[in-house]
Amino acid sequence: MDGVDLADLAKEYGTPLYVMSMATLERNIAEVKKAFLGDDAMTETDCAVAEFARAEAETARAKTEVAYASKAFLCTAMAQIIERSGLSLDVVSGGELFTALRAGFPPERIIFHGSNKTPQEIEAAVLAGDVRIVVDADGEVDMIERIYEKLVSEGRLARRGADGADMPVRVLFRINPRVDIHGHEYISTGKADSKFGFSIDEDVIYPAIGRAAAAERVRPVGVHFHVGSQVFDNTAHKAAVGEALKVVKGVKDRLGVELSEVNVGGGFGIRYTDGDVRKPYSYFTDPIVGLVNEYCEANGLAVPKVIIEPGRSIVGDAGLTLYTVGSIREIAGIRKFVSVDGGMTDNIRPALYEAKYEAAIVNRAGEPVNETVTIVGKCCESGDMLIKDTRLAHAESGDILAVFTTGAYGYSMASNYNKQPIPAVVLVDGGKAQLIVRRQTYEELAARDLPLSEH
Repeated sequence: MDGVDLADLAKEYGTPLYVMSMATLERNIAEVKKAFLGDDAMTETDCAVAEFARAEAETARAKTEVAYASKAFLCTAMAQIIERSGLSLDVVSGGELFTALRAGFPPERIIFHGSNKTPQEIEAAVLAGDVRIVVDADGEVDMIERIYEKLVSEGRLARRGADGADMPVRVLFRINPRVDIHGHEYISTGKADSKFGFSIDEDVIYPAIGRAAAAERVRPVGVHFHVGSQVFDNTAHKAAVGEALKVVKGVKDRLGVELSEVNVGGGFGIRYTDGDVRKPYSYFTDPIVGLVNEYCEANGLAVPKVIIEPGRSIVGDAGLTLYTVGSIREIAGIRKFVSVDGGMTDNIRPALYEAKYEAAIVNRAGEPVNETVTIVGKCCESGDMLIKDTRLAHAESGDILAVFTTGAYGYSMASNYNKQPIPAVVLVDGGKAQLIVRRQTYEELAARDLPLSEH
């Protein structure tokens, strides 16, 4: 992988081990920038010409922004990679915000989501600087206002704009567009029965945005939606964009406020198995931008910036997980189980979503793939199956197994169930390996435990 021997990595860093490919990360980032930002390898002259052309077409074409959805995979090094690429960052918790800021990520390029943000998280976002907050529930605007005022009164906030006035907090409103991707219930987030977002009913969404427009410390700048994850058809995105644009028009007509951003989320599907056919970013983004431009021209609206938030499609196929094969158990006429030294604690997706993966034995890459086995983890759960009925070369205890396409939601959803330590993460690049997250130790695992009091 990227010129590094995987068996050597397993020997040096131990298993389970997450391995991320810098070359694949860079390729995926370049693809999304080219498709959505019009960014490509250009000379300085080319850049100047392109910039002039963009300025000339500014009134007719939507501006664009890509925010990496950090919930897929985030650590300090990943935040730095995204920052250097020029992309923005989507965070959904105080911990993700802290990690981003600690890595030196510019707050004005951070978008803070979350369906139940705590006062502590709101305070951290306001203190950070010009972080955009996506309002997801009633009362959140009031909470932002109260926290802003408290910070000002305590002398802890200095948000002065170029004109010397206090800078309000930019907010977007997450709406529920009522579209269904017809996928697994747990990854479909834009249907009517969802915990996320405001209803687009007139008596719900317009009063909510109206309260923000009237607030002193808050400025509504846009709407946001997310239809779901691992989506291969652009129908749901197009339908949701239509609903979002109706809200943009309604806000202008009813409230006299022109929203300048439409955030369409992410969810673009990637290949996990042969049954998955990954679509290019343009399959989703071209129709979305086209619909925005057409609707705004037809309805006399200023064309808003269009934002996408890819996460899985940037990191998913950039990662794999290495395991060491342990016990092998065959039940005659039923199934052959190959156990590994990880499982649902480092990849919960098969147990949670019935997610499918492919695998290979690293040290037997040239041998015939002639056995059907089920790869299971070491947790005390019958559901701890990483891959059911997959084809492998003949496996023996001590072999190194690679499960592919685990860059998204492997490390980020890892747990300490059964007191399993969180695995390390290694970044490979041009024949070299760099440890970017060290393995959790047993001492760290128990570091926060407190003994019983003697009284």
